[in-house]
Amino acid sequence: MTEAQAANELMRLAKAIAHHNRRYHAEDDPEISDPEYDALVRRNEELEAAFPQLVRDDSPSKVVGHAVATSPLGKVTHEVRMMSLDNAFADEEITDFVARVRRYLNLDEDETIAFTAEDKIDGLSCSLRYERGKLVRAATRGDGQVGEDVTPNVAHIADIPQELAGDVPAVFEIRGEVYMAKEDFLALNAAQEEAGGKLFANPRNAAAGSLRQKDASVTAQRPLRFWSHGWGAVEGEVPGETQAAVVEQIAAWGVPVSPLFTRCENLEQMFAHYEKIGSQRAELPYEIDGVVYKVDRLDWQERLGFVAKAPRWAIARKFPAEQAETTIEAIDIQVGRTGKLTPVGRLAPVLVGGVTVTNVTLHNRDEIERLGVRPGDRVVIQRAGDVIPQVVRNLTPDVTRKPFNFPDNCPECASEAVSEEGEVDVRCTGGLICPAQRTERLKHFVSRGALDMDGLGEKTIDQFFVLGWLESPADIFRLKDRRKDILALDGWQDKSVDKLLASVESRREPDAARLLFGLGIRHVGAVTARDLLRHFHTLPALRETAEKAHLGDEDAGGKLTSIDGIGTAVVEALGDFFHEEHNVAVWDDLLSEVSPPRFEVETLQSPVAGKTVVFTGKLETMSRDEAKSQAERLGAKASGSVSAKTDLLVAGPGAGSKLKKAESLGIEVIDEAGWAAIVAAAK
Repeated sequence: MTEAQAANELMRLAKAIAHHNRRYHAEDDPEISDPEYDALVRRNEELEAAFPQLVRDDSPSKVVGHAVATSPLGKVTHEVRMMSLDNAFADEEITDFVARVRRYLNLDEDETIAFTAEDKIDGLSCSLRYERGKLVRAATRGDGQVGEDVTPNVAHIADIPQELAGDVPAVFEIRGEVYMAKEDFLALNAAQEEAGGKLFANPRNAAAGSLRQKDASVTAQRPLRFWSHGWGAVEGEVPGETQAAVVEQIAAWGVPVSPLFTRCENLEQMFAHYEKIGSQRAELPYEIDGVVYKVDRLDWQERLGFVAKAPRWAIARKFPAEQAETTIEAIDIQVGRTGKLTPVGRLAPVLVGGVTVTNVTLHNRDEIERLGVRPGDRVVIQRAGDVIPQVVRNLTPDVTRKPFNFPDNCPECASEAVSEEGEVDVRCTGGLICPAQRTERLKHFVSRGALDMDGLGEKTIDQFFVLGWLESPADIFRLKDRRKDILALDGWQDKSVDKLLASVESRREPDAARLLFGLGIRHVGAVTARDLLRHFHTLPALRETAEKAHLGDEDAGGKLTSIDGIGTAVVEALGDFFHEEHNVAVWDDLLSEVSPPRFEVETLQSPVAGKTVVFTGKLETMSRDEAKSQAERLGAKASGSVSAKTDLLVAGPGAGSKLKKAESLGIEVIDEAGWAAIVAAAK
């Protein structure tokens, strides 16, 4: 691998891991399994070890959890940082860990290094601050430096005492995990389903979502538990000289600790304890994902210290994903709100990791072909934290059985289902006429970046859709005929109905680019829509060219791809949209209700007219699309990459490689405030 290839992959890994950190830690809604996440982290570690000069400022190896955004719970700055743990996945890595500890401490081979070992519960990290034995504050880990204040919420967790029993230091922060037992998790989801509420993916997500409630009375209704595995800030004497002694004292104060906590004096005992816990894993009343080893002596812990985000004196040995055998009874195709067709295997129910599993994702058409799965096949599945587990392998690939034929048409609306070149996902081209996509597309159509209609929120669209009043964008403009019907609904008054209808009527002559963007055509975002209309000026002209390009007209295709920023993916998406009769019907119906004027871009006089501008980093006062639109209005060209042709770089917080390249090329760099000043001064 070249240095350039490594730099690109490290950039992609940093963005992907940051995204999954946010989904897991901040939103309690992970998209991938723990092993899949661990694989990303390990790949990042491998590349950083091979190319240490390429370690990024935003490297995942330097990040703990996820930064706390604006939170209704309030923020707490940790006096002592809450760290993460390095992970190991094989005995050899534990052997290497022990050897590193021995080398760092300069210990002889025959000197015993004792370690504590405890099961790694799958919960939400929490720090409890006790002053003179009384609980004064509780906080989540957040990014290790700043967490969320959950003090009122933990008051409802029976395992957490409001006052410690016995002689306690002036200040002592107990750290551990808030979790939910398997049985309680299943009961909570059953109650949620009966009430029509949101189902939680797994016990960890249920615990996190329950603890981080703005209303502590909601937390009070959830069966949360807690146990301690360590401590943070201490004022006074630490009650022991070893990890084991302090954990024993914490238990004596009345705070639960792991019932499987033990002390090991050699590798053989460490491995044996790992195997013992692993064999009990399915029967344990709570979810665990590994075993944590810590150097027992506290003076050695102090000498070993920390690396970027983890202690040198501790490591987590992760368990492999749990597996079980079952039969695929059927394969159904689900259509997502973006039109993606996802095959889902319906299973003979099987217990995996304490949870009964009946569905398994088969991801896409290529994955079905790779596994060779068909209804009736015996398969091995694994559950690794996902809502829907995954198939590991097919146990009966050679059995004579009719193959599964992935549909060429959407099962919801019968529109063509296609995959773009280079993509594995198959998507419905029905768009606005597809029942599986329709309400989400309507919500997009009226959103701020599209037609921006007041009064048509998500709940209103859902309500009107169920009533049969809204099935396509054109129906929005016919709501004026339903004024009496709307007034008859609960919560609607003359003033609110008039406001809604006035907002709709004000969009009878909409901006053509906003209208195009609002249709939700794949790959046609707000900026792309403006680029297209700036060239074609009217929607009929764009449609005519797109249809010709779809039929193989090279001149028409060339007109589209000659537009800066328009590639073959956009051309194909436009062609697929207009090739589908249902979409054309929706398009024609909509244009019978609205009359978008000719699209013209008004440019202002500014010092950046005719120049190329690049935006990088996090923009805090505007979206990236808004920034590009501003550049366009100022007569500038907004580019996505820095080159010798770049005239100006607008750098927000977190700017990385683009900023470095701009500085090396001597390109002018300003911050977001500087850009705002340019926009404000334009005439």
